[in-house]
Amino acid sequence: MSKIKNALISVSDKENLRSVLKVLKKNKINVISSGGTYKSIKKLGFSSKEISQFTGFEEMLDGRVKTLHPKIHSGILFKRDKKIHRKQMQKKQFEPIDLVIVNFYPFETEIKKTSNKDKIIENIDIGGPSMVRAAAKNFKSVTIITDREDYPELIKELNNLKGRTSFNFRKKMSSKAYGLTAYYDAVISEWFNRDIDLKFPERKTFFGKKISQLRYGENPHQKSSIYVTSLKNEDINLSKLSGKDLSYNNYNDIFAGLDILFSSFKTPSTVIIKHANPCGVSSNKSALQSFLNAQASDPISAFGGIVACNFKITNKIALEINKTFFEVILAKGFDKSALEILKKKKNMRIIDISGFNYESKTTVKFFDSSFLLQEKDNLVFHKKKLKCVTKNKPSNKELKEIEFAFRICKFVKSNAIVVVKDNSTIGIGAGQQNRLDSCKIAVQKARKFQPKHLINSVAASDAFFPFADGIKTLINAGVKTIVQPGGSIRDKEVIEAANKAKIKMIFTGIRHFNH
Repeated sequence: MSKIKNALISVSDKENLRSVLKVLKKNKINVISSGGTYKSIKKLGFSSKEISQFTGFEEMLDGRVKTLHPKIHSGILFKRDKKIHRKQMQKKQFEPIDLVIVNFYPFETEIKKTSNKDKIIENIDIGGPSMVRAAAKNFKSVTIITDREDYPELIKELNNLKGRTSFNFRKKMSSKAYGLTAYYDAVISEWFNRDIDLKFPERKTFFGKKISQLRYGENPHQKSSIYVTSLKNEDINLSKLSGKDLSYNNYNDIFAGLDILFSSFKTPSTVIIKHANPCGVSSNKSALQSFLNAQASDPISAFGGIVACNFKITNKIALEINKTFFEVILAKGFDKSALEILKKKKNMRIIDISGFNYESKTTVKFFDSSFLLQEKDNLVFHKKKLKCVTKNKPSNKELKEIEFAFRICKFVKSNAIVVVKDNSTIGIGAGQQNRLDSCKIAVQKARKFQPKHLINSVAASDAFFPFADGIKTLINAGVKTIVQPGGSIRDKEVIEAANKAKIKMIFTGIRHFNH
């Protein structure tokens, strides 16, 4: 590459400009800049030519048109090794622009701080992305810088190569530039989609900003990173107060726990997650009791799991938590003394979830070159459409327990059976290839850890029972109320078995497969 003659600088983020300007001056590189940047450069004591002076064209339309000019884009785009291009540039007396330093109007910042749509739209950058795309395309001859984090490397290149940059550096910066323009446009596209409540557009783009690289993925031989994809927040708003760095599996379990915890639980509730499945869930007026009940549901599986609470952790609760090894504790705040107790376990991650909230209305699963997009499963059931199909009918109190059981069931991997008593799980059968095995596992766990609570308990199934064998397993264990979607060709057979056992059965008409 020839020595850089002209550099164009147009930045919203004006931090650390001085260091770049010093090296440009040292290498006798002319600087061209736009309005706000021009003023900042002048204030820093460096010389610069304003874009309107360079092009001979006054910016107009409140600054909407200033860099969209043939002299700018020709200077960036012309092929230095093509004779006809050089002739055309000479004929027009256009100068080359060899270095472009640009970042965009802060569209993301604007949508996070205001709901004023006119202000938001004014912060959609046009000239900036146009220059970046042009410079990135012509990386063989032009250096594009879009991130002030790359200033040190640019300075090193210019110093080492006497006002030039290397091909590999330019190509790397080009790749980064296109990543930025794609990200920027994806954010704008998503904002428009949400504004008009369009969940399934013809073309779907995803954006993500890397938060951190994780130690590894699900297994040590897999690499992994976590990204934030939000129109409202710069981070995922999980504030780690203590403990080791979070792993891929930690995050996976955390998200599974938060899904349950934020599904409209109003009373103090505790969720214990192991391998993305709940092994214990309890709601109770006493926050301490909710933790104890959740742990008692399956204390063996709880070991090494994550605990998610929708309340503040007190001294008493912290003492109980510390009796067992847990990987992660999530809560809406921690008393000072509770934090001191929990911090004694140096490796246990302690996370405040007070700032966490849900944003997207959809979920996505990727598979190689395709992905599945769907609405979130936010429904439990329609209360007015519940159908009691047995002779015995549930009371209003029992209906609340039925709702609790069915709510938890939708977060358990299919096939799912959840047995509850007093708004606490006592047995969970998850992820089996047939429903009978899930019934057996749920009963087996309840008999092992909560045998006294099995009598008159409530069981929920995420889908219909294809045969009566599943409900017979539950009935024989002491279950007196079963809630399920219904809809099997053998519903009559299943209802007959329920009536024969004099239990209560509710059909919801809503299925909750979770794969």
